[in-house]
Amino acid sequence: MDYTFLTPVSAEIITYVDYLTPQQLGTTMVLHTSYDFPDLDQVKVALIGVNETRGSRQLASYDLDEIRKAIYGLFSGNWNLTIADLGDIKSGETIEDTYFALQQMAKSLLKNNCIPIIIGGTQDLTYPLYRAYDGLEQMVNLVTIDSKFDFGKEKDPLTADSYLTKIIIDEPNNLFNFSNVGYQTYYNAQEEIDLVEKLFFDAYRLGDIANNVLLAEPVFRDADCVSLDLNAVKSADSGNFSVFTPNGFSGKEICALARYAGISDKVSSFGVFNHIGTSQEAVLIAQICWYFIEGVQHRSNEYPFGSKENYIKYIVPLEGEELVFYKSNKTERWWIEIPYLSSNNTKLKKSTLLPCSNEEYIAACGNEIPERWWKAQRKNML
Repeated sequence: MDYTFLTPVSAEIITYVDYLTPQQLGTTMVLHTSYDFPDLDQVKVALIGVNETRGSRQLASYDLDEIRKAIYGLFSGNWNLTIADLGDIKSGETIEDTYFALQQMAKSLLKNNCIPIIIGGTQDLTYPLYRAYDGLEQMVNLVTIDSKFDFGKEKDPLTADSYLTKIIIDEPNNLFNFSNVGYQTYYNAQEEIDLVEKLFFDAYRLGDIANNVLLAEPVFRDADCVSLDLNAVKSADSGNFSVFTPNGFSGKEICALARYAGISDKVSSFGVFNHIGTSQEAVLIAQICWYFIEGVQHRSNEYPFGSKENYIKYIVPLEGEELVFYKSNKTERWWIEIPYLSSNNTKLKKSTLLPCSNEEYIAACGNEIPERWWKAQRKNML
């Protein structure tokens, strides 16, 4: 692994750790210092700061140490996993240099089964984080927690407002599904909302998730990469009044979503982007990271299935189809099977299991095709 892209944790932070109690995160984490680098074979979750803001006109560079202090000062849960702080990725001479460094670092961590938590920076950093999966030879499911879809024109440069278009059109095209959690209609052109439908992607309005945050759990259970735009949180809870957001997720809701992302057996990278570096945001980001790590600690390791012995299989005949559901005896969570289609034009090369909810099983029993299943079938044949 090439460490030359990274700068170690600052001496100020090392001094700060000396004043913490043994139970606080700062003293239980392993740190990249000027004299030591963590053994990544022992690390499950790794923090990396990326102070890159050239992808937006609204944000300027800031000091990530405020966020580190907020994270380090929290007390760990009943955790037995090793967390590392690998320091910061240096801003390159060009923004493309930073993208390359992040992609290489994330790829190395993914191959090492270590989950990177990227603290940006602007949300265009999602693009190199997604590209890090190129060498893993797998289709990628991306979930964003965002009030906007961040589509741009095909010829637009890569920015925080257009990165999703690059992910969709650039080769190699490894994107299987994109899901947005928390979009606000008035921030998105109708053409963008229609495009999401046309591509059989999934989008969930802020009001629907805020009314029932549990709706988002199956979405994260099927994600590989999760990108969180802090502007999805209302300003009253984030403390960001420079980019005023009257409506958005509450602090409690955004932490619940972060925990769903962490508890997913499939999520292998997580990023928090588009913050402006205030002390109020630092506290919220720290708690978001805490809940994500708490989720990772409590993963059930039941997806993908090694064995189906601990699951109840339900077959629902529906309009000439047989929908196959599985319910876990351990967590009572549900999956629906996406059958393999013997065609060279399909993206999936074997049957796969799509996370779903108990409500979707009940709807299928009432002769209603689950929308999630229908979209997955159509995406497979695009």
